[in-house]
Amino acid sequence: MIERCDKRHAGQIRNSHRSPTPSDRGAVPCGGTAPRDHLQNARKERRFISGKRKKTARFIGFHKKRDEKGFTLIELLVVIAILGLLIGLVAPAALRQLGGARTSVARQSIERMGQILDLYKLDVGSYPSTDEGLQALVTRPADAETWNGPYVKDSRPLLDPWNHPYIYRNPSDRPDHDYDLCSAGPAGHGDDPAHQICNP
Repeated sequence: MIERCDKRHAGQIRNSHRSPTPSDRGAVPCGGTAPRDHLQNARKERRFISGKRKKTARFIGFHKKRDEKGFTLIELLVVIAILGLLIGLVAPAALRQLGGARTSVARQSIERMGQILDLYKLDVGSYPSTDEGLQALVTRPADAETWNGPYVKDSRPLLDPWNHPYIYRNPSDRPDHDYDLCSAGPAGHGDDPAHQICNP
């Protein structure tokens, strides 16, 4: 008796990966494969898929655990080192910008105070002496009968951007200047003209 090829039963068994039922045993899959061989192949394929799924699950679980641990000590040290390098590169430039801004403020303040001293001279007839200093802009000197101050609102000593008192001299130590009005600069060396910022 010749067994015929049953395409319907072969497709159902192959697609469902199930074991053949008694009704399937009489059918011969197409291509000449015996039912017993097909059953073995289905079991092997099922074991292969199951093993592959387990490996995939272990792989995903490993990466989940790694993600949940967060940063390691070495990673934190690397980040700290990078931040330190960036600060080392940026901080000097920022300090230079800050120093340049203070120098500009000092020059502008000296220029404004020069205008106030000019107004004082118009009222009194001369600039304050070295002994009178810039305090003459706030408090009337004894011999200044035409004094019309105070010429500045703040009665506290006038300070430069580095919190150093301004240096005032009359007569000036420089040629072609009526007086000297200077800032001691960042270092505060009031006795070193090379580091002072003075009226033009």
